[in-house]
Amino acid sequence: MRTLAQVLEETATQYPEHPAVVYEGKTTTYGDLSQAVTRLAAGLIKMGIEPGDKVAIWMPNLPEWISAYFAIARAGGVVVPMNTRYKTNEVRYILANSEAKAVFFTPGFLGIDFAGMLRDVQDDLPELAEMIAVGEQAEGARSFGEVLELGEDERALAELERRQSAIDPRGCVFILYPSGTTGSPKGAMLSHHNMAENARQITEVLKTTPEDKFLLVVPFFHCFGCVMGILGAVTWGAAIFPMPVPRPEETLRLVQDEGVSVLYGVPTMFVQWLEAQRAAQREGRPYDLSSLRTGIMAGAPCPVEVMRGAIDELGCNACICYGLTEASPVITMTRFEDSVERRVETVGRPLPGVEVRVVDDQRKPLPVGDAGELACRGDNVMLGYWKNPQATEEMIDEKGWLYSGDLATIDEDGYVRIVGRKKDMIITGGFNVYPAEIEEVLFTHPGVQNVAVIGVPDEVMGEVAMAFIIPREGHTVEPQQVAEFCAQRVAGFKVPRYVVVAPEFPMTPSGKVQKFRLREQGAELIDSGRLQKLEVLKKR
Repeated sequence: MRTLAQVLEETATQYPEHPAVVYEGKTTTYGDLSQAVTRLAAGLIKMGIEPGDKVAIWMPNLPEWISAYFAIARAGGVVVPMNTRYKTNEVRYILANSEAKAVFFTPGFLGIDFAGMLRDVQDDLPELAEMIAVGEQAEGARSFGEVLELGEDERALAELERRQSAIDPRGCVFILYPSGTTGSPKGAMLSHHNMAENARQITEVLKTTPEDKFLLVVPFFHCFGCVMGILGAVTWGAAIFPMPVPRPEETLRLVQDEGVSVLYGVPTMFVQWLEAQRAAQREGRPYDLSSLRTGIMAGAPCPVEVMRGAIDELGCNACICYGLTEASPVITMTRFEDSVERRVETVGRPLPGVEVRVVDDQRKPLPVGDAGELACRGDNVMLGYWKNPQATEEMIDEKGWLYSGDLATIDEDGYVRIVGRKKDMIITGGFNVYPAEIEEVLFTHPGVQNVAVIGVPDEVMGEVAMAFIIPREGHTVEPQQVAEFCAQRVAGFKVPRYVVVAPEFPMTPSGKVQKFRLREQGAELIDSGRLQKLEVLKKR
């Protein structure tokens, strides 16, 4: 077992001159990164951060995020990543609930005034003793450079050295608040071992080497970015290219210009990259993506057509990962040796040491092939929810099984297929309808760029499917034609009775469609009479 600090130190010792972080033309080696982390950790100690104290990070994907990440852990603190799209009430809630003693932040990002929000909530947060500004000065805050200077104190450095042997790899080092879709988020507590082992196994499947270059556009405040991305790359001495704003054309240009070999993204991002490459191809100037070796598609159901496009058009021999924050985060993953069918139609097999099973509503195991809630058990299961034992008991049973809330099937060879969220399942006329199945069908429609399917109330059937569609550029999508398209490919009860053509979907900052927002929009459209029920045609 290793702590996060030990993961970095082992790599820095082995590859001191190897690029660790490359950003805006500046390269930081692993040796330099390790030294900066040591000084920053000692600076935190000089400021009064004690073992177990919570320190938040509120900034986009910047090199300083990575330094703060390892420094907080090395000082014995607990990292609290914060979503860059938070508003004032969310900032107040996260900092208060986590009992944060300090926060690293950028004064602003994409027009959002972080410094102003912190000033607005400061009086409500008596435990928040220190604020550390990155990039620009901010009233009432220390600068990042000032904390580095504090880290030159000999006593602080000696205390840092003393703390290293006392840090338990099984102790909490992260409290992540998943963006979620309803209610106040709960803080998932992850240990050093949870994260270090999960990151190692994921990137081992990717056959990562020190020569790899990771372009990380997925947010660092999410497990996708901070565990699978940062920690995964550091485990093997690979280079990290942080990207604060995931613009499609800029992403492909960086892959081309920097020789990026590993690219992570949620399905929506892959859809955008595919569209950008197709547009460039039509103009006779396709991006040279020949350096792109592999990557991960995760964070939401991965449509078959999008996965095939990533492999065939982007040259990204991507793996699909499935998991959740509470599982540190990955539970299952496809492998390079899997057949094409399994790699595009399943989320793979469990990582080594992770058990999975499918259960019914009473949490009793179901036979092979039956659909039910997916549960897992292993070293990846979180320690629990911060200050919420009741929610922990609901999520993790007395035998250590964590219940995902996702509906899945497992075949005889152990491959898992996610068929939808338990709460998203549509029950129409007594039949179970899984939105993911309809979405995959609609992704094969030539005019569909992106799709999300939800259930809406129906007086006769109880519930029926509603499809929200973003059309491809230059294509027109007619709702009744969509119903016909589905009717030729799925049973009648699965055909969407409502179709909404939209320019965009409401999304979480980590790239997941907020289906509860779509339900609100759908209900409003039906109630106002602006959306009519479609005719369901028989299969031909």
